[in-house]
Amino acid sequence: PSPHPPDLSSKLPKLIPRKRTPRHEPSSAPAPPTPSLPQPPDLTNHTYLKPSRRILGKEDHDLFLKSDTCTLVQAWIFGLSDSVCDRSISSVKQTDITPTLQTILEILRSAEDILSRCPPEDTGSRFGNPVFKTFLDEVETALPQWHTQLGLTSPSQIAEVSTYLHHAFGNRSRIDYGSGHELNFFLWLLCLRQLSLLPAPTHPALALVILPAYLRLMRKIQSSYYLEPAGSHGVWGLDDYQFLPFLFGASQLVHHAYITPRSIHNALVLEEERSSYLYLDQVAFVNSVKNVDGLRWHSPMLDDISSAKSWLKIEAGMRKMFVKEILEKLPVMQHFLFGSLITAVQGMTREEDVGLEDEMEEQEGGEVKVFDDEAGKRHVHSATGWGDCCGIRVPAAVGAEGEERKGGAGRLRRVPFD
Repeated sequence: PSPHPPDLSSKLPKLIPRKRTPRHEPSSAPAPPTPSLPQPPDLTNHTYLKPSRRILGKEDHDLFLKSDTCTLVQAWIFGLSDSVCDRSISSVKQTDITPTLQTILEILRSAEDILSRCPPEDTGSRFGNPVFKTFLDEVETALPQWHTQLGLTSPSQIAEVSTYLHHAFGNRSRIDYGSGHELNFFLWLLCLRQLSLLPAPTHPALALVILPAYLRLMRKIQSSYYLEPAGSHGVWGLDDYQFLPFLFGASQLVHHAYITPRSIHNALVLEEERSSYLYLDQVAFVNSVKNVDGLRWHSPMLDDISSAKSWLKIEAGMRKMFVKEILEKLPVMQHFLFGSLITAVQGMTREEDVGLEDEMEEQEGGEVKVFDDEAGKRHVHSATGWGDCCGIRVPAAVGAEGEERKGGAGRLRRVPFD
């Protein structure tokens, strides 16, 4: 045999790179733009109205989505988000806090004083604490004085504007809280803006000073009374309670030099930067109340969002979510309140036309289809799915964490969901 192997280079076929069809990523829909915010209305000889629900069915909802009021709400929320783009909380100086902003902070502190005077009962339950009703009754009593401090004088004016703040703390009957109540807080601020009390230079402080103060208060309320998540999707939702800190927080971080979307998995970044950025603060709070470690287990949506290429993409996604999951969701918008400053569209149903109870007292919330089954149980179904009457109650993570912290005979079993 030959000591050298044969030269087969000329016989082997040449390797030719395979031509691959270039992959085109489907282009996602553009983020909703920020509409122009109209000037505050002329309130000369104005007649104020007690806010009420007007979206009681799909037809009402369709009218709202095409209305100037829907555009106004988007202009207000997205405009606030734009105003804090690339700004940290510390960028708001004390000189930026106007007397009206200072009064709003004092009102939130007064609400916290009421909370301290209404300690929860130790019921041993992870579900809503009944003393929350007493808290809301005390808040309702204080509302006229608070709004007098803001400079409101007419009883009808105070009755309209204060209704939004009253509904910003949660529902008295259901003892729950969700993004609709959070939206009511910003509708309250929108009413103050319509009264020319919150001009454009105050808008960054609304998102970076007033919102954090409101969040701190609501976290204390949630952990004290174990408010149930209103319409919670449980583990698959963005958050049990809040939405706007993620929208405004993403806007803050759009062009940040070193904090990337994946930074939310870094405990050191969360600890050092949460006081400056709403998004990081909200993630840190969610981590603190969930009963397992790791976003991938207790908040898969937040975990998925962290893989986005940029904060700009996340901010765009949050805008889409605000429209799709709040404004375009009938079960959420059935709780939206319309008055004279945030107006309904002609042709919308009125609560009194169908004999509905007051929103605060109604067990099931907004009505679409009401019937009693064979067992005599009342059902309230929306056009988009089953009502809460057909599901199970979902305890808030703060309730589970709070009861576990108390100790006692045994600790709650750690599970990767609420």
